[in-house]
Amino acid sequence: MSETTTPLTDLLAESSIQLDAHASSKEDAVEQAGAALLAAGAIDASYIDAMLQREASVSTFVGEGVAIPHGTLAGKEAVKRDALVLLRFPDGVDWDGNEVKIAIGIAAKGNGHIALLSQLASILLEPEKAAALREATTTQAVYELLASEDDDDDANG
Repeated sequence: MSETTTPLTDLLAESSIQLDAHASSKEDAVEQAGAALLAAGAIDASYIDAMLQREASVSTFVGEGVAIPHGTLAGKEAVKRDALVLLRFPDGVDWDGNEVKIAIGIAAKGNGHIALLSQLASILLEPEKAAALREATTTQAVYELLASEDDDDDANG
């Protein structure tokens, strides 16, 4: 087993970044994140149902205007490969009374989602970085923000 984690930017294809998305509800947003994972070839269509089931049981809202929709444990068999998608909702989406502007969909085999959530949390729990991500208007800006997590490990040493 490797102790190195895959950089977030390696899991996020440029085609999997949508900066001008619109959703009528959190379910619509989760379905769009699932559809983007499907389009990326990371999942079977059944994983989208697992994402909706997860959202129905436990909110994936994490704060700072961000939600991280992902599937249930039972949905793992529908994951073909680890991947991320990022949808930006400039108008916001009502997520159980919280406004979400960024939804980061996750597909991960095994326990890979834990490492991905940890990496994302280190970025999203910094208000300045989360704000910059909410305001990002180019895929390059998104990549720079997500890559900065890797750089911080070196800079803080």
